Order: sequence, then C-alpha cells, then structure tokens
Amino acid sequence: MPISIKEVTDKKGLKSFVRFPNELYAGNRYYVPQIESMEIDTLTPEKNRAFEVCEGKYWLALDDNGKVVGRIAGIINHKYNQKVGSRICRFGWIDFIESQEVVSALLAKVEEYARSKGMDVVEGPVGFLEFDISGVLVEGFDQVPTAYGKYNYPYYEPLILNEGYAKETDFVEYRITVPDNIDRYVRFAEMVADRYNLKQAEFSSKKELVRKYADGIFEVMNSCYANLHGFSELSPAQCEDLKDQFLPNLNLDYVSVILDKDDKVIGFGVTLPSLSLALQKAKGHMFPFGFIHILRALKKNDTIDALLIAILEEYQDKGVNAMIISRIGEGMHRNGIKYVESTRELEDNHNVQNLWGRFEHHLHKRARIYVKHL
Repeated sequence: MPISIKEVTDKKGLKSFVRFPNELYAGNRYYVPQIESMEIDTLTPEKNRAFEVCEGKYWLALDDNGKVVGRIAGIINHKYNQKVGSRICRFGWIDFIESQEVVSALLAKVEEYARSKGMDVVEGPVGFLEFDISGVLVEGFDQVPTAYGKYNYPYYEPLILNEGYAKETDFVEYRITVPDNIDRYVRFAEMVADRYNLKQAEFSSKKELVRKYADGIFEVMNSCYANLHGFSELSPAQCEDLKDQFLPNLNLDYVSVILDKDDKVIGFGVTLPSLSLALQKAKGHMFPFGFIHILRALKKNDTIDALLIAILEEYQDKGVNAMIISRIGEGMHRNGIKYVESTRELEDNHNVQNLWGRFEHHLHKRARIYVKHL
C-alpha cells in the first residue's frame, strides 16, 4: 500500500490530526476520546506554554486514496535535553492502522526530523511535558483507561519494535479498593502530625486553595519530580496552564495539602473524579452535551483518579502519606467512592507505589516508552 506523509501546517490539517484516533477507535468500548478543542490547544504554540522550552512538528500518513491512516508528532524539549545532557527527539501522538508500512513511514519522518535538528536519540511516545499522555499500552487491553491515559490496539508494540525500537521504561497503573474503615489511618495521621508538627491546610474554595497554596504545591512538585524520566522543571507560565487545566475539575474533598509549622507546603495529594465514562459519552466534544456528562461525573461517581502526589524528600518515609490518604479517604467515604485508579506511574517509582501497599490493589494496566539510537 503506497503511503505518503503530509506535514500538518494549517487548522484543517490539525483538526484531521486530532480527530484521527476518534475515527480509528470508533465503536471501541475501551477507548476514551480526548476533547478535540483541548487537544488542538495543546498542539498550538500560541495556546500551550510548553513551547517556551519545546518545538515540534506533526505529520499525517495518507493512503493512495488520500485517507488518513496514521499520525505522529516529533518533539524536542530543549530544557529537558539540557538537564540530562542528551540530544533526544521525542515522538508522541502516534496512532496508526495495522500496517507496518504506515508505522515505518511515520517513524522514519520523525527520525529524519531528529537528524536535521542534530539529535541522536528518538524516544516515545512522550509529550511536551510530563503531564501529556505518554506510552503505548502493552497490558490491560480489556480495561477502560483513565482520562490521563490512553488506549491502543495490541498491534502497536510489535509494529514499533520492528522498526528497531526497544523498551526504555514502563508505566504501571493500579486499581485500588477503598477500605470500609480508615480509622487506623486517621489515628496514625494524627500521630504523624503531632510528632513532626505538621497540619492539614484548610481551604473552603478552589480560589482559596490556588491563592494560598498553588505556588507551594508546584515548588514541591518540581523538587520531587526532578529525577523522573522525561520531567523538566515547570516554569511559572506552565504552572498557570496546569491551573487552568485541572482547577475546574477539582473537588476539594479529594485534595490534601500538608503544611509545616511555618505554613510551608511539604506535601500534597490531588485526586479527581473519574471522567473516563463521561468522555466516552462526550465523544470528543464539550458541546452541545459533552459538558453535561462531565459535570455529572464530577458530582456523582464511584471512582477517583489519583492524579498527583508528592512529599518533600526530608519528610518521606515518615508517615506523611498517611495524612494525605486519611484526608482524601474521609472525602471518599462521604461521597461513596469505592475505587481509586492510580493513573500512570513509572515502574521504578516505588515511593508512590508503596502508598497502595496496605490496600487491596492490583496492577491492571502497563504502558511502554521505546527508544532508538540513530
């Protein structure tokens, strides 16, 4: 099958780029579509402040009838490359029909782009920043992903491996059952707070949470995530983008911020009601009815997604996680939450995975990042 590669250079092409996976997975019971307008904003330099430190190009694969049969992005995060001292080109937003010719053409285009920019390594799927969806699903094809994960067909991995790529690292995801009784966690949290002179931050609105503690949360995040694969320190402007992205969906019952005696943020946990089923119903659009499904999911749900958690190094292994879990756990009990989805965690991030060790949990999804040296 003859394949041509076309660079995305206008709004029409960008819409085709964003819509392709929704067409590829139409009718699939496990696929969760992203909101198309939000995806377009993420991929538009004027709308996404990740482009302060990144550059990128996007391509579509077309068959001989001009039909879109694949897509891919080539991305260079200059700040991350400077941090790790490597010349890495990322590929992301990769989707394709079951065709080796399509995969070969897509990855060859990214490799060509990488060489033209002086890069000597290609890895992916990875986005601009840590908070973009990364990885190819390799386990859990019978599971609905979180809104911050991604579903793909099982044929993705073998076709990518055939192009000379190898495993770089994995993300794992757990499903945790909320215990009927969290009294012991509450008591232990009280002991930890007393021993280390810590306390829960109090906030009565989202605006108060952001005004008082957002800067401290991002400081802790930049410190704790510094050594994670693919992470580069967030700039103030990028932090503002994240506020805009996640603030509307926050439920204060599922947020915990831990302060020291001087009211400095030393740890936090942010979880959100699961939006996966709502996004399936929205079918990629906020309007005319998509936002209604999302609002309902935010108010009534039996599952939450554990989005972000971080504790400063000097307070790790001291039980601070119990303070976070007890606060969010009380909110879960009030609202009838039965399950927690861990969202994607690096397989070697044992500090986070240890949070689930005392709960009934099981690993049910795994996603993979690949690497190729040019």
